[in-house]
Amino acid sequence: MEDMPVVILCGGAGTRLREETEFRPKPLVQIGGKPILWHIMKHYAHYGFKNFILCLGYKGDMIKEYFMNYHMMTRDFTLNLHTKKGTIHHETDPEDWNITFVDTGQGPLTGGRVKKVEKFITTDNFLLTYGDGVSDVDLHKLVAFHKEKGKIGTLTGIHPTSKYGTVKLDENNVVAEFTEKPVLNDVINGGFFVFNKELFKYIEGDVMLEKEPFEKLATDKEMALFKHEGFWKCMDTFKDAQDFNEMCNEENMPWKIWKE
Repeated sequence: MEDMPVVILCGGAGTRLREETEFRPKPLVQIGGKPILWHIMKHYAHYGFKNFILCLGYKGDMIKEYFMNYHMMTRDFTLNLHTKKGTIHHETDPEDWNITFVDTGQGPLTGGRVKKVEKFITTDNFLLTYGDGVSDVDLHKLVAFHKEKGKIGTLTGIHPTSKYGTVKLDENNVVAEFTEKPVLNDVINGGFFVFNKELFKYIEGDVMLEKEPFEKLATDKEMALFKHEGFWKCMDTFKDAQDFNEMCNEENMPWKIWKE
């Protein structure tokens, strides 16, 4: 398997999650005691992808600080206040991750942020995802599918869950069936992309990656879709963050495919 870097978009302000993002960037919002960014990176590392490029922006320094102090933030340690020397107690080996932090600015759109990391992509293909969504997608199958199709880009398509319950009526307008928040038949962009570096030729200026570049790729028949029928969830609102933490409290975490 090609050792592809993983680009993660971490720069947005997360305005729809203002209850949390007023104080921290969305990728650092915690679910189960760890930032959602950590969960995303654990997923990729589980499949052997441990070279990360983080596109930073809003409160990006906090993401740098989290990883610079990662061992103290995630492990027990003993500190001598006189010498100011500490001893970290490792229950398990620390993550073997290589992380490149790139300040992509406060204002750029997703395409502009991706364009700013072009110089750090030294392989023919790379992975890309958002810093606010988790899944149990099989990344090896995703990459194999991308290479089989031979297109510039592959996106993971998922079936979204309705925010509302649906009602089916009988011929007498009596409720025959009620389904709470069903999975819809529509397919949406779930992130978890694979791209050939030819993508950068499609990004001109500061644009939404999901607009002009994707539209051009679709017109040129250069975008494939990998259908994922498993778990996927995005943290877009405060309610989503609450739902995530409730799942963690109940030890119902379908995205957690790695072993501690």
